[in-house]
Amino acid sequence: MSGPGELLLQNGELETRGGIGLLYYAKERLGDCQIRVVFKPTQKEDNSGVYIRIADRPTDPWIGVNRGYEIQIDNNGDSHHRTGCLYSLTEAKNSVDAKLGEWNTFLITLDGPRTVVELNGAVITDYTEGQPVPAKKVWYEPERGIRPNEGYFGLQNHGDPARVRFKEVSVRPLR
Repeated sequence: MSGPGELLLQNGELETRGGIGLLYYAKERLGDCQIRVVFKPTQKEDNSGVYIRIADRPTDPWIGVNRGYEIQIDNNGDSHHRTGCLYSLTEAKNSVDAKLGEWNTFLITLDGPRTVVELNGAVITDYTEGQPVPAKKVWYEPERGIRPNEGYFGLQNHGDPARVRFKEVSVRPLR
């Protein structure tokens, strides 16, 4: 875990608490795989994310933002800042909200330079490294640039009062 936030384990679920933070899988970098993440937003204002393709071991949570991609969990953003988008980089192909108080499923496919994100079966993002992205508008949006085909994976704690829960993360190789 990096940053002041935390993900607390309660009744077999991880729940976001505190300030911004990044809980990451340190054993290996993931590439050419499918990642399944089951999560539950608990209130309309919830904000969190799933990090992929993080180039280096995160020593602070902003490394996940600027050296990886954040798959957004937030039903309140515009078409570049909403659930299932690569935060501020890709526009939602389908506008699908995560269901509040219910379990939702991301299926994230990393296939070489291509990233596909599905939310509850609907494709939200289909992005290949090098495709055009909008210019950075505010300081907290990620740095632009190519991400590696393999990288660290993590879960974001955005900060209070958000309370997003995670109950499953599973990975399977594509080949």
